[in-house]
Amino acid sequence: MSYRTLKIITILIPPLLIGGFEFIRHSALLHKLSMTAGNYLIILLTLAVSFFFTSWMFKAIEQKNHRLAAETEMRAIYEERERLAKELHDNIAQTLFLLKVNLKKGKIDEAKGLVNSIDSNVRQAIYNLRMNPSEMISFPKRVENWLNEWSTVSGIETKVAIHLMEGYFSSAEEVQLFGIIQEAFSNIRKHSHATSSKISIHIIPNGWEMTIEDNGRGFSTSDIKLNQYGLVMLKERVEKIDAVIDISPERNHGTRITVEGRGKNGSL
Repeated sequence: MSYRTLKIITILIPPLLIGGFEFIRHSALLHKLSMTAGNYLIILLTLAVSFFFTSWMFKAIEQKNHRLAAETEMRAIYEERERLAKELHDNIAQTLFLLKVNLKKGKIDEAKGLVNSIDSNVRQAIYNLRMNPSEMISFPKRVENWLNEWSTVSGIETKVAIHLMEGYFSSAEEVQLFGIIQEAFSNIRKHSHATSSKISIHIIPNGWEMTIEDNGRGFSTSDIKLNQYGLVMLKERVEKIDAVIDISPERNHGTRITVEGRGKNGSL
């Protein structure tokens, strides 16, 4: 039932109920029902009808809102999949071009690195695209599963500590957070030369906090220019969930990424 129909019913019920009762009382019950009894009766009748109607109406509105919220979150998930597919296509096309150039120049080591990069990107994309949005797998478990695969492929030991209430994030927020995690760990694999990394997500006063750390070589201003696209992607995703990000590199002593978001009450 549409909102327009609910509005019309809400407008019509009071006059029809009260007017109909008064018409029946004056035409058929005038000598059988006193004025006082009739007034009490119409009050009780209006109260009963209002109670059952409003209960039904709010339940219908709640179901509609849940359905709309679910559709919005599913749309966000599928839009993210489309973005991942486009990004995969662009990355592989660019990497294949560089691979061809390096092979022509006889740079075998660089070519091997590019092949490994393609393999990693394809594995990451396959993992993202094969995930069924309707599967009842928790966000912490999904992150842990992906990081286990990432650790196996990259050879970098990873510690995971995620302490969240069930359903703390919406599906749309989980999509962006998962993308932030993937981008951050992709940068660790490509640039850090780290041997270990760790991630933690936990509740803090007025919100939540996620930290990602590695023991790699850190980076300098020149490294930021080389990896500018990856950092831009991180910041764009963080902005989409109304959070803030801080990247703290220390040359030869690793990098720490901190993302802080607002709690359910809207405060940071």
